[in-house]
Amino acid sequence: MTTINPMPARFKAGDRVKVRKTYPPGHVRTPYYCRGRTGTVERLCGAFPNPEELAYNRPGLPAQPLYRVLFNCRELWADYQERADDVVEIEIYQHWLEPA
Repeated sequence: MTTINPMPARFKAGDRVKVRKTYPPGHVRTPYYCRGRTGTVERLCGAFPNPEELAYNRPGLPAQPLYRVLFNCRELWADYQERADDVVEIEIYQHWLEPA
């Protein structure tokens, strides 16, 4: 885990989270298709400088916690026709997440 003044982790494994539904301009690291959707934190991956800030040659500090979030495919795509228990794992920075 990065020790450069990391933000405190707000979530833990098993927490239900919702991805912010926002569409800021510029370099964004959160997939469009998961915004506004709800998933479950699988684990905390560590804390890292914010890549959205690094893309503009800014320091990206404080470091942001990065989570692996599991989404049921039917939560992401309403017309998903495969297995009901299929999931997608997406690593998402904390500033994109809120409690569900």
